[in-house]
This record gives sequence, structure tokens and C-alpha cells, in this order.
Amino acid sequence: MPRLDRVAMAVATCVSLGLSACSLAPAYKVPEVPVAEHYANASGPWVEATPADHIDRDGWWKLYGDARLDDLQAKLLANNATLAAALAHYQQSVAFTRQVSAGLYPQVGLNGNASRNRQSDTRPLRGATSPAYYDSYTIGGQLDYEIDLWGRVRDTVAAGTAEQAASAADLASVRLSLQAQLADSYLQLNGFDRQIKVLNESIDAFARALELTRSRHEGGIASGLDVARAETQLSNAKSQLTQAQAQRALVLHGIAVLVGDSASGFTLAANDAPVQVPAIPLEVPSLLLQRRPDVAAAERRTAAANARVGVARSAYFPQLTLDGQGGWQSDRWGSIATAPNRFWSIGPTLLLNVFDGGRRKAAVEAAKAATDEAGAQYRGVALAAFAQVEDNLTLLRDLGTALVDQRAAAAAAQRSVDLSLNRYREGAVGYLDVVQAQTAALDARRNVIDLETRQLRASVQLVRALGGGWNAS
Repeated sequence: MPRLDRVAMAVATCVSLGLSACSLAPAYKVPEVPVAEHYANASGPWVEATPADHIDRDGWWKLYGDARLDDLQAKLLANNATLAAALAHYQQSVAFTRQVSAGLYPQVGLNGNASRNRQSDTRPLRGATSPAYYDSYTIGGQLDYEIDLWGRVRDTVAAGTAEQAASAADLASVRLSLQAQLADSYLQLNGFDRQIKVLNESIDAFARALELTRSRHEGGIASGLDVARAETQLSNAKSQLTQAQAQRALVLHGIAVLVGDSASGFTLAANDAPVQVPAIPLEVPSLLLQRRPDVAAAERRTAAANARVGVARSAYFPQLTLDGQGGWQSDRWGSIATAPNRFWSIGPTLLLNVFDGGRRKAAVEAAKAATDEAGAQYRGVALAAFAQVEDNLTLLRDLGTALVDQRAAAAAAQRSVDLSLNRYREGAVGYLDVVQAQTAALDARRNVIDLETRQLRASVQLVRALGGGWNAS
């Protein structure tokens, strides 16, 4: 058999061995998590158990029917600094995966050298006719390829691919978290706008009541104590208004940061229109493990850690590398690319570490422990996800029940105000009864708005806990 044919056969054999390499990583199994058949607090008229329509994952906030919220979410995706950092981190993981995947292919390089040399006069084994000065010119190339007999390279690539998938899930998790934070802040802002509207209406009513009391005082019907009580009530309402406006400003500043704008110049006009709690599709709990990006990220990191066990184990076995080089070498540049100046070599290199003081054993144990750690973290993230869904389902249900009673209380308080004012005009009661009725009515109305806002915010957190939006696929 000609020499070149034998070389080609050796190369083909080595490549075939590499392609058929085994993997020393343990068979991967997703860590088990206890999953219930249904959510414990899934009952309620606000939940569609089997929805006919699904909302888009990247547009779930459209459930709240506010075009201004849609615009803010678009600005968040375009300008948010935290999201931009998460995207850059994901791009790093993509580049790293490409980097480790390069180990699956031969590495080829070219080199060239031109030098003027002088030999030592006392160089060992120097020939008598060897010149003291000579030129050297080399043009060539080299090839290095690790024959992946034990799956070290493939397991490294598998770990990198799993880490890339985890980074993609991290990016989705950050995006969902920021979108939910923006929706939550926007609904909170709406709640403050509604509170401010109620306070302004109450301040107008209290101011009219003060004028009435002053008129009655001037007519000798009401006492100075009634006037003082009316003034106190008006001042208290004005103080509450200022506090609500300050809280609104803080929420507005937070929205500005989320959409990548300066808090100093960012404004949003007041919007006191009530927002309805949307009907949220609720799937079986087992699907939560697939939908939640943070759960997916934790699972992929468990898979990556499992693959690294195979990388650590492969260190116990020989590393086989195919090396080759060739080109032309001469002491004359003009005739370098001629047949007599040609050189080449090709062949495998086998390296086996015989003694390392327990380093490889420690590396395998560390890789196994890292897999156990990642699996435990995955189970923790998954269980926390179920708890978050249950928490917000409970909040939606119980706040809805409380809201029914609070609205009834607000209606009764308003009737009490009307009755007390009529009786005060008739002189049947003192102004203290009016003050108490008006204060109770204001508190009841504000409590209604507070509960409605908390319920809306709980619905946002439920969507976030479920992993975002839904679509038909």
C-alpha cells in the first residue's frame, strides 16, 4: 500500500473513532418535583379554566386594555438598561457556545518564517562543513485534531449548549420581570390617580361644608367648635392629598427608569378611569415547569452540570490527538517552493496522565456535587413557582371577597353622609356627626380603590408567576 494511502487510512480511522465517541456523562434525568393535579385556589369567576382564546406571550399586558401601557412596554423593550445588560450576557453565552463547539473540528494554521542565523562554534555534533552563518526560510501549515474517544469535547459542547439555553431563559425571565414591574407600577399609578380624584372631590365637599358651618355660625346657629371641626377635616383631607401626590410622583419616577427615561423630565397625565381585573387562563400545574423561564433556566443548568461530570471523568482516559504539519523549507528564498524543499509529518499523539495526586478524583467529585446542587436549586425554584401562583390566586380570591364587603360599606357610608347633612341643616344633630360620617365615607371610598388596585396588582403577579402570556401553540 502506498505511503499516502496508509496515511489517509489512518486519518479516516481516527476521525471515525472521534465521531463514534462515547460519553462518560451520567444519563440525564430531570430532577423530580412534586406536582399537584390542580391549583388549590383555582376557583373563582375571574379565572377561565379552559380558555378559548390565548393572549400572546409578549403582549399579555393588553389584557388591561390600556393603549398607554402598550406604549410604555414598547419603550421598556427598546430602552431599559437592565434588559440591555441581560441581552449582552446572553450574547456572551452564545459566543462561548460557538467557542467550545470549535473543538469538534480540526484546527488548521499557516506559518511562515525568515531568519538569519549563526551557529555556535562549539555546538554539539556540529559538522565540520557546517557554515557558521546561514539563512532559513519556511512556509507551511499545521493541523491539530483531538479524537474525541471519551466524549470530553462533546460533553463540553453539551454543557455550553445547555448554559446558552439557560441564558436565553434568564433573558426571558428578566424581560418578564421588567414587564410585570412596569404593569404593576402603571396600575399602582392609576390607583393613586383615583385616590387623588376622590380626595379632590372630598376637599370640595368639605370646603362647602365649612362654608355652610361658617354661615350657620355667623347666624348664631352653629358653635365655633363646629367651625373648628370643619376646618380640621378640610386640612386633614388636603394633607392626605399632598401625601398621595408625593406617592404618585415616586411611582412615576420608577416608571421613568423602567422605560429608560430621565425622572426629571418624565410625565404621565392623570388617568383615573377604573381598570377591570382580567380573566386569566389557568392551565394545569405541570405545564408551569415548562412555561416559567426561571424554572427552565434552573433545569438547563442542571443538565449542564451533568454534562461536566462526563468532562471530568474523561480525564482518567488517554487523550488522543492527530497532529500534522507540512510545507517547504530552504536556505534560499527564490527556490523555496520546489519538490526537494518539501517536508511533512502526520501521526497521532497519545497522552495519559498516570499520577496526579488525586486531582482527577477530586474534579469528578466536585462535578457530581455541582450537579446535586443544581438539581436542588431547580427543585427549589420550581416549588417557589407553585407557591407564587397559589399566593396570587389566594390574593385575587380573598381580595375579591373583601372588595364586595368594602363596596357595600362605602355605599352605606355615603348614605350616612347624606342623612347626617340633612339632619344637621335641620338642627337635629351637631356637626360632629357630619364630620364622623364624612370621614368614614372618605375612608371607605379610598379603601375600595386600595383593594381594587391590590387586586389588579395581584393579577399582574399571577401572570408573572404563570410565566407570562399564552398563545394557541
